[in-house]
Amino acid sequence: MDNPGVHNPADTVSLPVALIGDGRPLLTLVALGLILSGLFAIFLTVTNSFLPHDIAFLGMQPSELCAFHQCRIVHFIFHDRTSFGGTLIAIGVLYLWLLAFPMRLGEAWAWWTLLLSGSIGFLSFLAYLIYGYLDSWHAVASANLLLLFVAGLWKTHSLLPQQGAGKILHPVEPLTLRTVQGFGRACLLFIGAGMLLAGSVIIILGSTIVFVPQDIVFLGFDANQLNAINPHLVPLIAHDRAGFGGGLASCGVTILMILWKARPSIALWQALIVGGVTGFGCAIGIHYPMGYLSGSHLAPAWIGAVIYTLGIFCYLPRRRKV
Repeated sequence: MDNPGVHNPADTVSLPVALIGDGRPLLTLVALGLILSGLFAIFLTVTNSFLPHDIAFLGMQPSELCAFHQCRIVHFIFHDRTSFGGTLIAIGVLYLWLLAFPMRLGEAWAWWTLLLSGSIGFLSFLAYLIYGYLDSWHAVASANLLLLFVAGLWKTHSLLPQQGAGKILHPVEPLTLRTVQGFGRACLLFIGAGMLLAGSVIIILGSTIVFVPQDIVFLGFDANQLNAINPHLVPLIAHDRAGFGGGLASCGVTILMILWKARPSIALWQALIVGGVTGFGCAIGIHYPMGYLSGSHLAPAWIGAVIYTLGIFCYLPRRRKV
């Protein structure tokens, strides 16, 4: 039985403080929010739905846009949004692993990974505004997640050892291609770097010229022709492109940092599998039902998926012989 005469420190802790804990619960909410947002983006595609503010901005229903060139404008929008949803799920899963393992152990590099990756993701929101479309739902969701993100980082930072950002430059172990696991790690690092580069390019192109030649061939319209159909179409598509680019770059940084600093483990391997299946699965898989089958457009994604799969297979933690 508890002794009523003994003071229990927990008696003086408020509910909000208890729920916030060391800050990881706040960051866990961010990760879960990203996963739910990604699932919602995929749900919109499955149900062929635009958000209410999309319809208000365009002044058109998806069914009206489907009258143009075999519904390809709508399909193009959904292909971007599903790809974006896949990256959000992948990021969320990798964040959950970071919080459950290296962050729980107070490893400073995990905190810096979250800071760098999250900063890229949240700052990419500014690229959406270049073409003048403010997605109100996206803005509200981002603002709420940003508050949780900043509060979680602030709270967890005090728990970390006094290490500067320079520590993240030192790998957990030298990179080598002489072992199967080392080769797998190199493959995954290569994909992380490729995703960061590709995401950065998509942010720039998505917020400037918006379309690459393969896009115009698929759509059957260039930017000027789309403006003639509806002057709000290009801003809406630019918003989606920049969002996907930001998600891809953020995911790339996360994979790079994890593979650079973390030791192989079953839990990490599982998180990388889930992230790869959702990320590559959505980005590649959505092209087929939408009919966007350009070989030059799909080839980089397929090559990346093959290298990532090879890396995952080789990176599998193996029991050491006694």
